Amino acid sequence: MTNNTNNKELEPPQHIGYIVDGNRRWARQHGLPSYEGHLAGYNAIQDVARATFDAGVPYMSAYIFSTENWKRSEDEVRKLMGLVLRLLSADLHIFSDSNIRLRILGSREGVDQKILKEIDRAEEETRDNTAGTLAICFNYGGQLEIAEAVQKAASAGESMEDMSPDTLAQYMYAPDIPPVDLIVRSGGDQRISNFMLWRAAYSEMMFLDNAWPDMTKEDVSAIIEEYNNRNRRFGK
Repeated sequence: MTNNTNNKELEPPQHIGYIVDGNRRWARQHGLPSYEGHLAGYNAIQDVARATFDAGVPYMSAYIFSTENWKRSEDEVRKLMGLVLRLLSADLHIFSDSNIRLRILGSREGVDQKILKEIDRAEEETRDNTAGTLAICFNYGGQLEIAEAVQKAASAGESMEDMSPDTLAQYMYAPDIPPVDLIVRSGGDQRISNFMLWRAAYSEMMFLDNAWPDMTKEDVSAIIEEYNNRNRRFGK
């Protein structure tokens, strides 16, 4: 990443969205089973979240499990669900102690009732936290989010003929969470994989070679520095 900010004070974006990628490759590179990669990635989310919020970014989203990830092996999915439950229950105090609000974005269809119960409890327990909002994208797909928003709008009696982007935005998951200013993908691939399609209309994109478990607070600083080097024109 280039540095031409001339030591000016960096202005953090409002919302950074991280596509968490490279956990399994990291595990293979270290001669470990896939679960160890997911565990290392899980720990990295906590570190990246703290660094992101400490840098003054009020919203962070992390794409941890897509609607397509159910196609993985039964054993891998079972272990991933265990990590999700750990985040929402045993480790929830980590976010509460750091004054971080937790939001879960995604479809509730097909999700175990125990996990749904913990989602509701975690969101309620952290709702008044003010140090930053961490949106965990779980059982999430950008196309599905838009489709479900249309269904909710129709059920609410909205006129389809008069539908506007502003109106439809009110029916997205957690509509108070703003558009993504910067999408960062780790792991070397350069695609968005159905992430935040609605909120990504004018997102800056950044693709990193390092796997997600290798992400550090120094990477977060470099990401925000690079963001400050960008010239966002919003179509102008």
